[in-house]
Amino acid sequence: MKLIICIVFVFCSSIEGFTQSITKFPDSKPFPYSLIENDSLKESTGGKSNDLIDIKSSHWDTTKFNPYKDELVKFPIQIKFKDSLYRTPILDSMVITSRFGWRNRRAHKGIDIDLITGDDVVSILDGVVRFVRYHSGHGKVVIVRHYNGLETVYAHLSSFAVKVNDSVKRGQVLGKGGATGNARGSHLHLVVNYKGVAINPEYLFDFSGTNKIRSNELWVTQRWTAPYYHSSKQKTKLELLQTEEEAIASLTKEKQIYIVKRGDTLSRISRRNNVSIRAICVANNIKSTSVLKVGQKLVLEM
Repeated sequence: MKLIICIVFVFCSSIEGFTQSITKFPDSKPFPYSLIENDSLKESTGGKSNDLIDIKSSHWDTTKFNPYKDELVKFPIQIKFKDSLYRTPILDSMVITSRFGWRNRRAHKGIDIDLITGDDVVSILDGVVRFVRYHSGHGKVVIVRHYNGLETVYAHLSSFAVKVNDSVKRGQVLGKGGATGNARGSHLHLVVNYKGVAINPEYLFDFSGTNKIRSNELWVTQRWTAPYYHSSKQKTKLELLQTEEEAIASLTKEKQIYIVKRGDTLSRISRRNNVSIRAICVANNIKSTSVLKVGQKLVLEM
């Protein structure tokens, strides 16, 4: 009997010591404890932790407005969307006051949206916040990187509601609208970038009130990234490229010869043919102040 009691006592002592060693395990961390946390995150979020890792895997710099300056982007660019809807960046009805295109002899690489200082500005897609700080010209800026490689820039804010590395959902408030930086009046300057290259937002998103993404797969050529092909005062005629074959075929520019008529000006030719003045000047090696002659032939790159 004494022998049995002795064996039971030794066994219980061993169990107590083993339990204490388990209790101390997180402090000693003999294995990478973060891996255990990531595994549980994958189970609870359906694998979204992989997205969070991938989204930060390249050029994740929270201090630079554009961390892709040394990146060479090859066209055409393929952009994919998992969803068919986005969220407009302001909660009220959206009024575009200036479009992507050539404006006052300068490239306007986004769209301006009217708002009142203090209005909420929200993320148009799910993503992770990469940049939250003041930037020359843009004022207070939030940049969100999305899971398809796009980044959206929200400029001229009056205050911030997020910080870098925050995960945000579509429609989540990023800050308040304002007029910081180089802004004439309160408005939101929205830019859509891919690896530092600005894309005409209206090529990707329908801003007519439907909140629809144009297509789950779109191919972007230089035509949709060069502001001088567009006018900030009018909406560009859309020609969606939904396959690689369509994109490659479109790389051959369609050139049209226009013969100047009496009373024609570059502004009038631009409006009638939906081609920016800058594009006409570049194609014909002329200045915006050049005097046109009746019968003169101009190349219009459509």
